[in-house]
Amino acid sequence: MHDSINVRGTELQECSSEPLTGWFRDGCCNTDDRDRGSHTVCAIVTDEFLQFALSQGNDLITPAPHFGFPGLKPGDRWCVCAGTWQEAAEVGLACPVVLEATHEEALAVCNLEMLESHAA
Repeated sequence: MHDSINVRGTELQECSSEPLTGWFRDGCCNTDDRDRGSHTVCAIVTDEFLQFALSQGNDLITPAPHFGFPGLKPGDRWCVCAGTWQEAAEVGLACPVVLEATHEEALAVCNLEMLESHAA
């Protein structure tokens, strides 16, 4: 796999190994053509963000062990769908993001200035 690039144009950093995140469950917000949701934004989730995602039909709270998903609680770092983060930001419910761990592909969906204004 080639070295992935973050939204700052530097090498993509790990988002979280505890819980283990990423489309590939490699701890990083890497992506490929099969990742329809573009799980590219390294977010530090808040209760407000988790509730917003749930209201959009994206339950990030309930554990799904069969998918290796522990369920998230506020403060966890997770590679969230770029579209979900952007929609949350547009209604004032964005959670902080780790720019160095957010994949450049997120910029296809997310506004860079918005991401930067929510930098952790």
